[in-house]
Amino acid sequence: MTLLTLACLVAYLAFVEWQWGWSRLLVQWEKVGAWTTLAALSLLTATYLVRTQRIYDYFPAETAGQFLKLFRLTQVHNLLNIMLPFRAGETSFPILMRSQFAVPLPRATAALLVMRLLDLHALCVAAGIGLVLNAGNHALAWLLWALFLVCPLAFFAAKGPIFRLLKGHLSGKLERLLDEVEAGVPADTRGFVRAWGFTVLNWGVKVLVLAWVLGLLGVSPFAATFGGALGGELSSVLPFHAPGGVGTYPAGITAGALAFGADGGRAALSSMAEAAINAHLMIVASACLGTALSVVLSWIPAKAH
Repeated sequence: MTLLTLACLVAYLAFVEWQWGWSRLLVQWEKVGAWTTLAALSLLTATYLVRTQRIYDYFPAETAGQFLKLFRLTQVHNLLNIMLPFRAGETSFPILMRSQFAVPLPRATAALLVMRLLDLHALCVAAGIGLVLNAGNHALAWLLWALFLVCPLAFFAAKGPIFRLLKGHLSGKLERLLDEVEAGVPADTRGFVRAWGFTVLNWGVKVLVLAWVLGLLGVSPFAATFGGALGGELSSVLPFHAPGGVGTYPAGITAGALAFGADGGRAALSSMAEAAINAHLMIVASACLGTALSVVLSWIPAKAH
């Protein structure tokens, strides 16, 4: 897996150099400005704190008083998820939660599945806004969008009957395993709504920052920057993505921007690809920055103690 990741990264770096040249791409950041770039990186890094808070709230008994330790775990999981292909990095979350916080594998796995479904739903809701704005029958489109928005609550309401039905047909080890899986789903509506709220906040900030950066890098109109941000992030939560998101993340940005009204001419596509690659570099940089920050924050209290 490591060799495959390195091979993909080297091939990608060589292709970008041959097609555009890294010096040409990186000079775009001079137009954006150092302070603007730093602000965007800071906001993206802050979303990792929101993700950590979601997990902290999800496992209150196991993680109480250990936010910084959980932040480091979250960053390691995020970095592995970015760098390893085909969502292989996801397997690190239940393993790390078991080793660091003694959370059983079935429970951590079930919790991860719920959070990923909320992530995908939040991105689809955001994408739906663009579709509604372009729809002919606005009233019907907004109604369908609103129904889709609240559908997680309907699924959560069905949680109890579904688990009771399954338990009625299981016994012994399988029943105990199902108990752990059920423990990975929020126990009450309040906890579920909080998890959903943290999800919306996380993806809302991330999509807006990416759209802002894409606009600064020359993508237009505004709807296209919004679509590009959504396309890139959707490519990162789907099961198939390249190591580090190389190729697939910029392709997602380009596809999303085109779907939301960007110019599809040859020159415009080349310029958009440059912006997409630079936006992807910012995502990777924010993940590395978040990981470094988590290491520093976990080290300082230990030294002080």
